[in-house]
Amino acid sequence: MSDWQPKRFWKTATADACEGGFTVTLDGRSVRTPAKAALVVPTMAMAAAIAREWDAQGEVLDPGTMPVTRGANAAIDKIGAQRAEVVALLAEYGDSDLLCYRAAGPSELIKRQADAWDPMLDWAAETLSAQLFVGEGVMHVTQKPEALEKLTAQVAAFDDFALAAVHDLISLSGSLILALAVTKNAIDVKEAWRISRIDEHWQIEQWGEDEEATQAELIKKTAFLDAARFFQMSLT
Repeated sequence: MSDWQPKRFWKTATADACEGGFTVTLDGRSVRTPAKAALVVPTMAMAAAIAREWDAQGEVLDPGTMPVTRGANAAIDKIGAQRAEVVALLAEYGDSDLLCYRAAGPSELIKRQADAWDPMLDWAAETLSAQLFVGEGVMHVTQKPEALEKLTAQVAAFDDFALAAVHDLISLSGSLILALAVTKNAIDVKEAWRISRIDEHWQIEQWGEDEEATQAELIKKTAFLDAARFFQMSLT
C-alpha cells in the first residue's frame, strides 16, 4: 500500500466569479475536480467556503477536512455524469423510508417512534401530497404509486449541487421524508438527525454505550450537518 499523500503546493486560495458561476484559484490557478473538470459552483458562498478549506490545509492535504470541496466534486463528477441514476436511487427511499417501519415493542419505543415520526409523515402527506403507510417490523410496506411519484418529482427538482447534499441527507438518515423536510426548513437539521436515531439510542439505553459505535455516529452526524450546510450554500 502506498503511503503517498498530496502535499500543499499553493500559498493562497481565492474565490472568484467565473463564466457559469464561481470558482476557486490556488495562487491564480483554477482548481479542478478529481475527474479534471472545471470546479464551477453556483454561489459565492460555496466558492468562499471551498477557498477557506484549501487555505486551512497544512503541509499535507487532508480531504477529510474539506466537506464542501467533496460535495462540489460529487455534484460535478458523479451526479452530473449520472443524474438519472442518482435520482432513481434516492427516490427509492420513499418506498422503504425509515419512518414507515415501526417496532413491535416495547410500548415506550413504539411511543417514541410515533411521537417523533408521525408528525413528519403528516407533513409529507399535507405538504408534498405523499401519504405513506406504516408497518410493523421489517416486512416491506407497499406504498401507493401516486405518493412515490410525488416524492420522485421532489427529488428530480433539485439541481446537481442540491442533489449532492440531498444524497447524503437521505443515505445517512435512511429517510427521504426527513431529508426533504430539512431542505424545506420544516424541521431543524439537528432535530432531524436526533429522530433518525431513535432506534439506536433506545438500544444504547438498554445495553449501554459502545465507544466505537458512538464515534461512528459522531462522524455520521457531522456529515449530516455538513450536507445540510452544503445544501444551503447551493441555493442561488
